[in-house]
Amino acid sequence: MRLNDDLIATDIAAYLEKHEHKSLLRFITCGSVDDGKSTLIGRLLYDSKMIFEDQLASLESDSKKVGTQGENIDFALLVDGLAAEREQGITIDVAYRFFATDKRKFIVADTPGHEQYTRNMATGASTADVAILMVDARKGILTQTRRHSFITTLLGIRKLVVAVNKMDLVGYSEQVYEDIIEDFYAFADELATDLEIQPIPMSALEGVNITSRSNETDWYEGPSLMEYLETVPVGDKRLNAPFRMPVQWVNRPNLDFRGFSGQITAGTIKTGDRVKSMPSGKQSTIDRIVTATGDLEQGIAGQSVTLTLADEIDCSRGDVIVSADDPTEVSDQFQARILWMSESPLLPGRRYLLKIGSKTVTATVNAPKYGIDVNTLSDVPAKTLELNQIGVTTLSLDQAIPYDPYDVNREMGGFILIDRMTNDTVGLGLIDFALRRASNIHWQAMDMDRATLAEQKGQKPAVLWFTGLSGSGKSTIANALQKLLFAQGKHTFTLDGDNVRHGLNRDLGFTDADRVENIRRVANVARLMTDAGLITLVSFISPFRSERQMARNLMAEGEFIEVYVDTPIEVAEKRDVKGLYKKARAGEIKNFTGIDSPYEPPKDPEITIDTVNHTAEEAAQSIMDYLKEKGMLDI
Repeated sequence: MRLNDDLIATDIAAYLEKHEHKSLLRFITCGSVDDGKSTLIGRLLYDSKMIFEDQLASLESDSKKVGTQGENIDFALLVDGLAAEREQGITIDVAYRFFATDKRKFIVADTPGHEQYTRNMATGASTADVAILMVDARKGILTQTRRHSFITTLLGIRKLVVAVNKMDLVGYSEQVYEDIIEDFYAFADELATDLEIQPIPMSALEGVNITSRSNETDWYEGPSLMEYLETVPVGDKRLNAPFRMPVQWVNRPNLDFRGFSGQITAGTIKTGDRVKSMPSGKQSTIDRIVTATGDLEQGIAGQSVTLTLADEIDCSRGDVIVSADDPTEVSDQFQARILWMSESPLLPGRRYLLKIGSKTVTATVNAPKYGIDVNTLSDVPAKTLELNQIGVTTLSLDQAIPYDPYDVNREMGGFILIDRMTNDTVGLGLIDFALRRASNIHWQAMDMDRATLAEQKGQKPAVLWFTGLSGSGKSTIANALQKLLFAQGKHTFTLDGDNVRHGLNRDLGFTDADRVENIRRVANVARLMTDAGLITLVSFISPFRSERQMARNLMAEGEFIEVYVDTPIEVAEKRDVKGLYKKARAGEIKNFTGIDSPYEPPKDPEITIDTVNHTAEEAAQSIMDYLKEKGMLDI
């Protein structure tokens, strides 16, 4: 038994040593639904002898279950692992597989073709070197084919195989193949000037032109797919780029050791090299390059290391250690290309979480400059972005971040957008450049600061944010409260939803996007009023929790007081002092909150007002009592 164990260990060591120094190619398969992506990968694994006997037996059994005829094997079952995928015969998730030949190692991502799962396809493409674009010979170039072609080039892939599959179903017709390739080249002229395209006719099911050239297509003179994958030159551009390492963890196991752990995303680093920590710009020298197996004299792109520095400088998770001679840029405003990945459309002006590398910040996404038509690649007008739509827009962050343009460095220029309420990933973005105005606008310091102005008025600044349905009584209560505060000599101002729409927000309608922008503007005005030392009463329906949270985040700690005027819709509709509910029910008013537009009640407001059992004056007095209890009315 010991002898067998030793032999197995020897075989494993020999196998690992054999593959250790081979180059690695990452590629994806993409294209429209049922173009044969999973079947192709299954065929590659099968022909590469990467399927164990028990897997093959299981595959043969599963093939019979799904109705595969005769002795044929359904190779798609190798990578379509989800039950839903097998039932529908489509790929939903991204499946990664490793295999190797005598010449090269491969990691392949089988990405879904269905339009609904375009976001999954983009995930697989984000790390690939080559894309295999599958085209059904019977159908030719489809909209999803064009969309995937555009996304792959958008994400930086410059080597593209146009695999015209299922040639057996068109009698291996050279004319059909040539027409498809001509159609694709006409489209590809607009994709990228440096795109390298390799067309290949094939049948993944029959194994034609997969691992070797086939007599079925004797008119084709190019390489088989495997010959191309084994020989296509893929140099690691990251090695020649300036040094970059986002800090994932400050490693301090004891008082004698302080290191910064992360993966080197670009360049090389040696002990003694000068580096900077961005965005602070503080400089130091590399003292040690520590790994789990010992110290290195040099670290290269792709390695995970811990760097120790000669000096104690401010550096934390989310910062980036860079070459001192060639640092990153730093900015808080960008132009970016965005692929929208949510079924809920982009709401311009809404704040989303932006995650880039190991850093997460808050970002306001502005209305798109334009969208991109995936069929023609032309610019089209766009006020928002829908699911799978691609557009160009600008973003403003709540703090400056270090970055490189995506076309220069994928890791330093690519980001995702996350909904702050649901934590869903809603968008994928690529930074083009920083906006010039970001470096031209500076905060002007004033001698008379907010503390001085508040002290002059003998009060603490605050924002009382009244939210509730139309007709709930927000403005009535705010008006009654303002009179009480005035009677005590307090300095106040009221921002009312209707009144503000006569001036500042006159250009806005009542779509979800307009409501988001409405609250963004008002929240910033309210913040300026707290800087003046005022107690500001804001009376707006403000239906979305995300925007109310945005307003809260603008204010200093303890200065935002959310007042939920909790009135049932049937009561508010019965009051209907403005006749709005009646018009909404008649279809004369669209996007009316509570009728055909949602209202999201606060989850944890500071104050809840019941207007069914209390008058406006009683409600105002209860708010006054709260302010006195919290010490808001006196300094």
